[in-house]
Amino acid sequence: MAGQPDGAAAGAAPRLSGHPVKPPLLFLCHRIPYPPNKGDKIRAWHLLRHLAAEFDVHLATFVDDPADWQHIETLRELCATTFFAPLIPWRATVASVTGFATGEALSLPYYRSAGAGLADWVARCAERENVRHAMVYSSAMAQFLPSTGGKPGDAIARKVIDFVDVDSDKWLQYSVHKPWPLSWVYRREGQRLLDCERALAVQFDYGLFVSSAEAALFRRLAPESAHKVGHYNNGVDTDYFRPDPTLADPFDGAPTLVFTGAMDYWPNVDAVVDFAEKILPTLQKAQPLRLCIVGGNPSDRVQALGKSPGICVTGRVPDVRPYLQHALAAIAPMRVARGVQNKVLEGMAMAKPILVSALGLEGIDATDGEHLLLAETADDYARHLDALQRGEHAGLGERARAYVSCAFNWDDNLPEVALLLRGEQAASQKNSTCAFAASGLTSNPPAAATSLRGLS
Repeated sequence: MAGQPDGAAAGAAPRLSGHPVKPPLLFLCHRIPYPPNKGDKIRAWHLLRHLAAEFDVHLATFVDDPADWQHIETLRELCATTFFAPLIPWRATVASVTGFATGEALSLPYYRSAGAGLADWVARCAERENVRHAMVYSSAMAQFLPSTGGKPGDAIARKVIDFVDVDSDKWLQYSVHKPWPLSWVYRREGQRLLDCERALAVQFDYGLFVSSAEAALFRRLAPESAHKVGHYNNGVDTDYFRPDPTLADPFDGAPTLVFTGAMDYWPNVDAVVDFAEKILPTLQKAQPLRLCIVGGNPSDRVQALGKSPGICVTGRVPDVRPYLQHALAAIAPMRVARGVQNKVLEGMAMAKPILVSALGLEGIDATDGEHLLLAETADDYARHLDALQRGEHAGLGERARAYVSCAFNWDDNLPEVALLLRGEQAASQKNSTCAFAASGLTSNPPAAATSLRGLS
C-alpha cells in the first residue's frame, strides 16, 4: 500500500473568518498515534491532540499494523495535512541489517527503509508551509526532518524531541536476558542508539522524557545536554478508567489476577511468562487462583500459556475495564522496563490493587503499602494476596485513584510542551510547580502539579 498523503489543502478544515492563524508545526511520529491502545500511542495521541489546538499540525507517521488504516480519517480531521507511510515489520527488520555496514543503530535504517516517500513529503510540506516548528516523537524520526546544511532539522528554527524512554538502555537490558548472538546485537544497538540520542539532544532545543527517572538517567548519560533535558508525565483518562460495578464480570466470580498490555511486546511477554512459570504455580497450591492475560497480538509463548490450567489468554478485547474491575488484583511483574507502565496507571485509576515489581514502578512516585504493593517473589505475592483477601489494605485502591488523578493528568502535564515549541520560557501556571531549575532535577511534583521539569 502506497503512502497516503493529503494535498496542500486536503484534510485541512477551512479556517473560519476572524479565527487567529495558527503557526504550522511538523509532527513526526514513528507509529500512527491512533487508536491510543498501547503505551507509546496513548502518549503520542494526547500530545498531538493538545498541540493541534495551538498549531496547524502537519503529521507524518508510519502505519505498521494493517488494522490501523481504518483510523486515518480521525487524524485527517484533526490535522492540517497528513502523510501515512506503510511499514511492514519483517521487511523493515531485514533492511535494518544495513546498519551493521554503516555503523549506525539498526533502528535508523529500520524506519528509513520504508520512509523515502515520507521524507519527500516532509521536505515539500516544510517548504510549502514555511514550517518553523517541529515536534519529533521518538529518536528514529529525527532523520526525516528537512535539512539545509547537512544535519536533519537544521532548516527548522524551533524543534523539540520527545524521546519518551531512554531506548538505548532498554536494548542494553534486553541483552542481559538474551543468548548469544542476540545478546551481542542488542548490546551493540544500545551503544549505537545512545550515540544517536546524545547527538540529537545536542541538535534539538529540548529533549523530553516520560518521567523524572528517565530524564535523570539521560542527564547522567549525556551531561553535555543536561541543561535542556526535562520530562512531562503521562496522563490517564480517569473519566473512562474508573470503578464501575455494572461492568459484566468476565471471570464468573473466580479469584483472578490480570495482566494487561500489548502481548507482542517483548518485556510484557518476558514478564508474564516468567510469572506464569515461576510464581503462579506456588500461589495456586494455596488457593484456586487464575491468571488472565489481556492484550492484542499474543506471541506464540503467550498463547502457549493459555493451554495451562488456570491461565486465560484473551487476545485483543474491545474494553479492558471489565477485566480490571473484577480482578482480585492487577499485576505488573516487569523484569525489563523503561519509562512508565500505563498498565499500572490504568489499574490504579480503576482503584484496583496493583502488585508490581520495582522495575514496573519506575517513573511512578507512588508509595508501597499506601497506593500499591511491591512484589518480586512468590512469597511477596502470597503475603500480599492473603492480606488483600483478609481486608488488610482497605482504602488502597481509592488512594491509588486519587494519586493518579492528580499527578497523571493530561490537562496539567501538556500545556508547557507548547510553550517550549513556541520558544517561550515555561511559565508558572495555575496548579503548576513546573521547575525549570538550572541545578537540574528537582523533587517530584506534588499532587496537582505540572511535571515538565528539570530545564533551565
